[in-house]
This record gives sequence, structure tokens and C-alpha cells, in this order.
Amino acid sequence: MSNSDAGNPAPVVNFDKLVQRLDDAIAALDESRDFAKLGKLPRLFDIVRRVLLQPEGCLAIEQRAERLEKAGVFLGTDWADPSILLPSLTTFSLQSPQADTVIIEALSELRLLAVARGEYLHESMSAEQAHHYLTQVLAINLNMLFGEAGEAEREQGKLALVSRAVVQHVATQIGYEHVIDQLIEEIWRILQQRPIQVSSVRQMITQIALCRIDPNVDLGGAGQGAERLISSLYGPTQACREDPGIPVYQERLQSMDAVALQSEATGFARSMHDTGLVSPYHATFVRHILESQDALLTEALGLSSTGRDCLLCYKDLVHELINEGVYPETAQGLYGLALMLERGILYQPPLAPALWRQARLSICPQARERIRLAYGYQPQPKAWLLQGVLNMLGQPLGVGQGNNPTCQSARALSMWAYNDPDYLLQMVAWAARDNEIIMHFEGCPVSSSGSQGGVASEVTLDLDPVSLVVVPHLDRIYAEMGRLCTDRQGDPHQWVNPEFHGWSAGRGFRINVDVATGHLEDLDTFLRHFYASYHPYYNGNQPLIHPQPAGVAVTDSAARFIGWHAITILRVTLDPEEVMRVYFFNPNNDSGQNWGDDVVVSTSRKGERFGEASLPFEQFASRLYIFHFDPLERGEPADVGEEELERVISRVHRSWGRDRLPAEALQAEPPQEK
Repeated sequence: MSNSDAGNPAPVVNFDKLVQRLDDAIAALDESRDFAKLGKLPRLFDIVRRVLLQPEGCLAIEQRAERLEKAGVFLGTDWADPSILLPSLTTFSLQSPQADTVIIEALSELRLLAVARGEYLHESMSAEQAHHYLTQVLAINLNMLFGEAGEAEREQGKLALVSRAVVQHVATQIGYEHVIDQLIEEIWRILQQRPIQVSSVRQMITQIALCRIDPNVDLGGAGQGAERLISSLYGPTQACREDPGIPVYQERLQSMDAVALQSEATGFARSMHDTGLVSPYHATFVRHILESQDALLTEALGLSSTGRDCLLCYKDLVHELINEGVYPETAQGLYGLALMLERGILYQPPLAPALWRQARLSICPQARERIRLAYGYQPQPKAWLLQGVLNMLGQPLGVGQGNNPTCQSARALSMWAYNDPDYLLQMVAWAARDNEIIMHFEGCPVSSSGSQGGVASEVTLDLDPVSLVVVPHLDRIYAEMGRLCTDRQGDPHQWVNPEFHGWSAGRGFRINVDVATGHLEDLDTFLRHFYASYHPYYNGNQPLIHPQPAGVAVTDSAARFIGWHAITILRVTLDPEEVMRVYFFNPNNDSGQNWGDDVVVSTSRKGERFGEASLPFEQFASRLYIFHFDPLERGEPADVGEEELERVISRVHRSWGRDRLPAEALQAEPPQEK
């Protein structure tokens, strides 16, 4: 969404009229003969899609499920007999780029929901069978319950909203208790990556908490591991164990002695670092001790000697950041503050004055409006933005792109927060204060306000506060830099990436896809140069100094090509099992992905630091399509063993390269990272 569009309301839909049109379309299908039904389906599917995008749409379809099936909506399709359907296949249907496939799968799930709830007595499936089937569907499609969009969903566009609405409606009606253990496991998997945006995780923890106290929900033996998650938000310490509410907790703080306050500080810090989540009570506590008991701040943030020394050196600045940016609503900023202090980056001369500027920054109307649309009116937009800055500086690998094709911009924010934090703060100041960012492409200024438009037609609001304000500008600049390269032969990323990301990005560039045809090109040489540039056994054991932008061909769990995607190579080293791995940053919200052909991206237990994803070197190389390097470093192709090289090339040919072999005459779109 561009700043100029931020205040435009969505068109109002008359739901009653829409449902009446649905009923008319069902009647028309029912009254037509079998040979003519196919011609009635496009209009029906279009109306169903529009209905499902409305808040009560899933319920409306569920109530008409029996009529829809008997009218012949499934006639002649794989969904005609629900008794032979496989839950494992629903993911492919719900994430299909084909609208008809998504709609008919949605209709099938809502039909089975009606059967499971006893509203539809089906001749080939009992209520118990339907219930069991839907439970499996929910467990397999957990990602759609969390609101985290993957690459496949971004390719779907608004169709992804239909899929999510259906899965979430089924979960609400069937009951989360049937997948509660899987949900808990999934929450911990997400939290291990320490994302900045945790609103969806908070919603799921809240849902689990509501299930536990609902007398109508029988969890049985499920949900035993939920206590740590629930308490991290609603009762991390003894004084707020029963979730008394902020006003009551403030009263309790007034009467606490030094020992009790010390216990509270320790409890908050332990919970925060254990989960990566911050309770609103934690923010209340920190604001309380700031004036008279600020010695407890070190304990409340859980700082080591490094963080404590940094806090003592910049005490006034830290107090200002808390006063201006930490409220119960923005409590998550405390975790970013703690990690920022632990990084010791405040000792870099530009950081402290830049953060003083940030704490007092005047925000332009366009940025204020975007923040209010996303986060509400309390506290003020400046507090939300400051919280976002603290989190990004403390968690540079926690940046996510949301449901946007803007992985380049998210990657840039992460690289700057990781490697050039004062430059990041300058970008935030320009975007938030001036509503314009000016960067330079080969010496020529490129303005975000003068751009024709970005990669994304609109930038959605499901972002952290910094991304919310800065990404629309970066997206337009990135696209404008690409347009300046349209008359050049080759891939535009060769020139755009170094100019966009900064001096530390290598000017050397290699790609294994012919831009004109989309076919694989000189794969052997590409891989040998990648080994020579990044593999410690072939580059003189030189560790990677600066994170480098790269591009991967993302594939689904069946190893089918989805799209081009921007990532950052962070380091290459041996994992605890002595396997050489590439550790990289993936801005795709959730880095734990199955790319098919046994290529499963790991996010923990393989030596990853918070926010890192990793793959064995061979597997990573099989999905890589562009990388940057320093052309002045040794660049001889590595003498990689033929057997190892053949394994990598075979993986390419079995996955995203299967339709890109040079001998084939298939034409493909030029690579454009999303």
C-alpha cells in the first residue's frame, strides 16, 4: 500500500445481496442438466470466492454445503467421493495458484465440516470420519493458522486469504483442542527463530489459554506443555501469576520491598529470554523501577557483563528509550533493547546520537497513518516506531517480509541492522520524518517519491513498525534501480544489489540461468566458482566477512519450482555433526521450509543462531541461482570432486531445473526475485 492510498477505505460489500446471488447461482446449477453444469461453474466459483473473502462467508458456504454438493458442484472431479480424499493433498490444493482448485478444495472442507457437525448426513462419510479427516487437515496446515505467509501463498495473492479463512473457520468449529499439541510444538519452532513480529504467535497462545479455561472444551491429555507459553504473556512472575490486570499489578508494585522487586526482575528476565516473548506486565515493571530503582534494570533485562557495561555507559539514553518507547502495548521492545545492549553496538560513535534523534523524531502524517492503521492509536506512533527500531537493532535476523513480494527490502533492512546500524537509523529517519528516501545508483540520485512504483502493487500492514514505514520507499527505489538497467544485457541484480545494499556487497556476480530464455547455463562453472568463493575447504579457509546477498530458486515439498527469492549468506562452517553447512537469513517470515527432494531447511539444533536458517553446503548449492563475491579475491574455479558436483547438479535437475535444461525449447520468465 502506498502512502497516498493509506487512508482509502476498502469498498463496502453488501453481504446479503452477495449471498442472494450465491443462492441464485446454486439454483441455476441445480436446475441445469449434467452436460450443462460445467458452464455454470465459473460464475458460481467467482461468487463463492467473493463470499469466502467476507467475515461470515465460510459459515454461509457451510450452511449451503449440502445444496452445493447435490446441485453437482463436485460432479466429475476428484472431490466427488469424500471417502477417498487424502488430507496430505489439501496443502497443494489450498496453496494452488489456480483459483478453481482453491475454491473447490474450500467447498470440500466446508462440506465435511457440515458433515462433522451433524448438519449434513452424507451417504459416504460419517460425522466421526469427517471430524477425523478435518483434524488431520488442521494438523497438516498449521502454518495457515498462524498467519505467516510463505512463498507459495505470496504467489497466490488474494486466493491465500480464501485458504486461510477456510482453515481458520474449520479450526474454530472443530476445536483447537484436537491439534493443541501440534500447535504448541509449532509455536516453539517459530519462537526458536526469534522473529520480530510475534503478534500471530501471541494470538495462538491466547487461543490455547482460552481453550484451557473453557468448561466446554475437553483437552484430555493435550496441552500439557502450554504453561510456559501462557505464563510468558499473562503471568511470568509470582506477583502477576493469576493475570490480575495492569492496574492491580501497579498497586502491588507500590507495596513491594527490595527483595520482592528483585524477584520480579529476575522472573521477567528469565521468561523473556526463555521464549523471546515479553509480557505487558514486564513493561509496567520496568517503567515503575526506572526512577527510584533503576539498579534493577540490569536484572529486569537479563543482561550479561557486556550488556550491563553498555547500559551503565549509556544510562541516560536507555532511560529515554524506555520512557518514549516502552509501554504495555509495546512491551516487546524490551527484548530488542536487551539484545541491542548485548551486541555492544552503542559503542559505535554514530549510534547513540542517532538513537537520541530517533527518540525525539517528528513523524510525518503518512507514516503516522500507516502505523495507526496497523497498530491502533495507543500509544502514539512514535512509541511503536521506537519499539520497532529497538527490535530490529537487537534482532537483525528477525525481520520478515509479511505477505509481500518485497524480500529484497526486508533483506536490506536486516543487512543494515546486522552490519551497518547507523545507516539503518538514517533510513528510518528519512522515511518517517521526510516521507522520502534518496539513494544513489552509480552516482545518480534515486528518490522513492519520484519512482513509478515498486515490485509490490501495495505493501500490506502485516509488518514490524520499521518495515511498515521504510519498505514502501525501499521497494520503489529497488524497482527504479531495476528500470535503470533495462537496456543492459544480463540479470539486473548484478548492478542493483551492490548499489542497493551498500559497499559491503560484493561487486562480483554469477548466475546459472540465461535471462533471455530461463534455461540453465554453465551450471558446472557456476558451482565451482561458488565453492571457490564460499566453501572453507576451497577458499583458503577464509570465513565470510560481510553478509552477502544471494538468490535461491524456492521449491515446494514436491521439489516443484515456486519462484525466485532473495536471501543473505551469513556464514559457512561445520555444524556440530561435522557437516559443512551454509547459514543464511531468509526474510520469508518462517525459515523452516521443506524444499523437496530431502532438502529441508533447518532453524535449530544444527548450530544455528537465533534467526538463522541452514542447509548442508551441497543442498544449498542445489537451490542457489545467483551469488555475489569480491572479484579481487582469488577466483579460480574450485577443483570440486566430480561425485560431489554430480550430486548437486542432479538435485538441480530433479527440482527447479527440470524444465530449464538447455536442450529443451521451453521459454521461461526472466528471474525476478520476490
